[in-house]
Formats: sequence, C-alpha cells, structure tokens
Amino acid sequence: MSEKPVPPRPRRLADWINPTGAKKVHSLIDKVYKRKNLEMAWDRVQANRGSGGVDGQSLEAFGQQVGSELNRLQAELKEEAYQPQPVRQVQIPKAGKPGEYRTLGIPTIYDRVCQQAMLNRLEPIFELVFDEANFGYRRGRSTKDALRKVWKEIQGGREWIVDADLKDFFDHLDHGWMMKFVQHRVADPRILRLIQKWLKAGVMEGGEWLETEMGTPQGAVISPLLANVYLHYVFDLWVEVWRKKCAQGDVIVIRYADDNVLGFQHRTDADRFLEDFRERLGKFGLELHPDKTRRIEFGRYAEQRRKRRGEGKPETFDFLGFTHISGTNRKGYFTVKRQSSGKRMRAKLQQIKQQLRSRMHQPVAETGKWLKSVVQGYFNYHAVPGNLDRLGIFRERVTRLWRRTLLGRSQIHRLPWTRMHTLAA
Repeated sequence: MSEKPVPPRPRRLADWINPTGAKKVHSLIDKVYKRKNLEMAWDRVQANRGSGGVDGQSLEAFGQQVGSELNRLQAELKEEAYQPQPVRQVQIPKAGKPGEYRTLGIPTIYDRVCQQAMLNRLEPIFELVFDEANFGYRRGRSTKDALRKVWKEIQGGREWIVDADLKDFFDHLDHGWMMKFVQHRVADPRILRLIQKWLKAGVMEGGEWLETEMGTPQGAVISPLLANVYLHYVFDLWVEVWRKKCAQGDVIVIRYADDNVLGFQHRTDADRFLEDFRERLGKFGLELHPDKTRRIEFGRYAEQRRKRRGEGKPETFDFLGFTHISGTNRKGYFTVKRQSSGKRMRAKLQQIKQQLRSRMHQPVAETGKWLKSVVQGYFNYHAVPGNLDRLGIFRERVTRLWRRTLLGRSQIHRLPWTRMHTLAA
C-alpha cells in the first residue's frame, strides 16, 4: 500500500494562514492568539519602546509579569472577553510648523501587544493585494525606496507634478467604510469585532472619556495597516482605473501613507485628475489639504517654457523630507536635484536645541556621543547626491548650538573655536 503524499510546506506566511488561496480568510482568530504569535508580538512592542497608556503600566512593568499577561490575553481572545482601554492623547509638535501640533493616541502596553499579534496575521494577507505604488508602512519598503522611485520616474520625462496631501487623514477615516474594506479579505467575525472595538475604544482627555465616531489614532500599532487598507480601496485601485480610462498620456503614482506624488505627461490630465480626485475623496469623508496640494510645472522642458513666458524658475515640491528641484547636472542635462527640506531641518535643529538645554550639565563626552548618533542618523537618511552642502550646513549649526549650550554652563566662560572644532570632530 502506497503512502499518502505529504503536501508541500507553504513558503509564505499568507499561504499558511490561507492555504486554499481563497479570496477571503474565514478562520484567523486562533492564529492570532497562538502563544508563539503573542510572544513575537511582545518582542516587537518591546523593541519599539514607547511610553505606557492610560493604565500607567510601563514596558518594564509588563515585562516583569509578561508570562501571566500573555496568558490573560490569550484567554480573553479565546473567550471573546477582551476589551481595549481608551488611548492616551499626546500632543507632539509638527515638523517645520512652529506652534502646530499633531495628536497621537497611545494605547496601553496590553492593547499594543494584542494589536501587534493581529498585525502579524493581517499584514501578509493584505500584502498580496497592495499596489506597487504604495510604499508606506510596509515591510521591505521604506521612505528611501519611495524617494528613489520619484526621482527615477520624473527623470523619465514627467512634465507636470501633482503633490497631493490628504487633510487630517487619520482623524477622518469612516469606520463603516473601513470595516467594509477589511471584509474584502477577512471574513472571520471575531477579527472584525476586534477591529471594531479598537476603532470605538475612545480617548482619554483631561481625565474624561471621549467617544471616537471616526478616525483611527496615530500611535496605535494597527493604525498604519488600517490606513493602507483604506487608501488601497479609496485611492490605489481607483487611480489605476482612472489612468487607463481617463488619461491621455503617461501617469506615474507614488504614495507614502497619505502623501502622494503623481507625474503627468500632459497638463490637461493633471488638472482633470485633481478635479476627479477631490470628488472621489468626498465620497469617503476625505478631502485634499488646500495648502499642501498643488499642480506644478516640472521636468525636462519646464524651465525653457517658463522662460519663454517670462516666468521664473520651475516651482519645487517637498516629499518625505526632501525638496525636489528641477535643475541640470554638470554636463547641462536635466536632473532632479534633492535637498533636505528647510522646514524639516529647522524643526530638527529646534528639537536638538531643546534637548541640549536639558543635557546642559551632563559630561561633555556623554553629550558628544549622543550628538554623534543624532548627526549620523540625519546623514544616513539625507545623504543623497547633490545634498552635501545642506549636510554641511546641518553639521555646522549643530556645532554652534552645542557651543552655545556649553558657554551657558557656569564653569565655562570662554570656548575658542579651535577647541570647539576639536570637540565636534
């Protein structure tokens, strides 16, 4: 009697979660509360650090009793007894916008572990359908990948750029549409109820609980994936159809979360897209930011055309911390120049200034070691061809801020620049 053949082991996590390859996953909750998955989730939450939520429990406190906490979470998920707590609201300054703040919602450590366990299982399911133009909050994709894509595509001859930014996107996600979009891939009612609980958990503000009727909190572990799912159906699929049916020329799309850059061969396509896009977003409770959304003339022949019309140099646009400039290289050929955004640089320097004041009386060597990591991290992100001068300016200004801080110490009355340059080096 011949032995029964052993089925091949799935090579992808998505195949293991949904071995039949069906459009929807009908049973997923058991894989979410699996002990190994919960332990993996805790490891990821611990690595990401961050402060605690409304219950006051810190990462260290959770780690001291992680075994019993994971047992409790596993039991609550099995019995459908899990209830998330409201998120703690935190105001953080917006980069490059003095006086403006972004609201973050910080879940408890317990809720973050649960959300991470869910994310571990949902992510590979939706990765199968996400568009290539989507670079935000995806494993194996980064801001640098999106920046390279923008540079390459515009170098290829896109003459009109639409820089589209959604206004308060995370605060205006419609919960009804959100659940409909998730159900395109997930049919397990227990998973859907969990997501609904997180969306409706509310926030604590001034000791008072406030209901959340729309939106998903920035700062929650699950929010980036939910945002990607929402925009996949609202934007990514729609723009692909629009490109084929409405555009007369080439169209390129690069999206990072709610920040979009689109390149058009013809001005008429760019103008029509903006009009249709506003109408599309309105159907789902979203709108374009009036100050951040623009259609600009850019590309290989933009400067020549504007010169013939008696206009100035082509406008620039910012994307992911870089200002993109229509220029030429040393041989006189068109190229897209990228420089660190002035707004972002000023915001970063202001942040460093405040932290230096709090470190004023720490040992010089200790502060120097910290500054080295800060400058190195900035350089690692902003080191692109053509941006060397801006990096030099950043380093010089950090050095000046450090010198000013050192001179503020009571025991230092003078600090020659020769000595300061030695410290900076």
